[in-house]
Amino acid sequence: MATRAGISALAAAWSAVCCAVPATAATQNATVTANIVKPLSLTFVQSLDLGTITLKPGIWSGATVGISRSAVFNCASINLVCTGATQVATYNVTGTNNQTVRISAPDVILKNQADATKTLTLVVDNPGTLTLPSSGSKGQNFSLGGSITLSSSAASGTYQGTFAVTVDYQ
Repeated sequence: MATRAGISALAAAWSAVCCAVPATAATQNATVTANIVKPLSLTFVQSLDLGTITLKPGIWSGATVGISRSAVFNCASINLVCTGATQVATYNVTGTNNQTVRISAPDVILKNQADATKTLTLVVDNPGTLTLPSSGSKGQNFSLGGSITLSSSAASGTYQGTFAVTVDYQ
């Protein structure tokens, strides 16, 4: 009997190993997506110009001159006389249609061309983002404005600086 029990146990073990029913496999599908976009291209179109600003006599500060990115010029201080043509800076960006583009343009240090130790800060008016049109490869123009704050102690001369504009997909 012991032999019969041993053979039965051996047969049961063998059938468990050989004839075991495999566990059911689980399957879950996931979508794979890749969004391919063209490289962005940024082209300069025109420079920003605040015209000619004449300081009135006296001791004063906090007079602001500026042009918004929508080309609205402001020279409302009683301490200034503003003349001449003004214009916003304009750039053109091209890339993939219907994509949102982030525009970065930090404030600009303007240096007096006669004395580089004399500076003004142009606070930039930047649109932040834009969506490229679906009308082909012409891209989208955007404008930058900005303002400077003056005092009666500002040195005479032409002040110039350079925008450091960058664009990337959002």
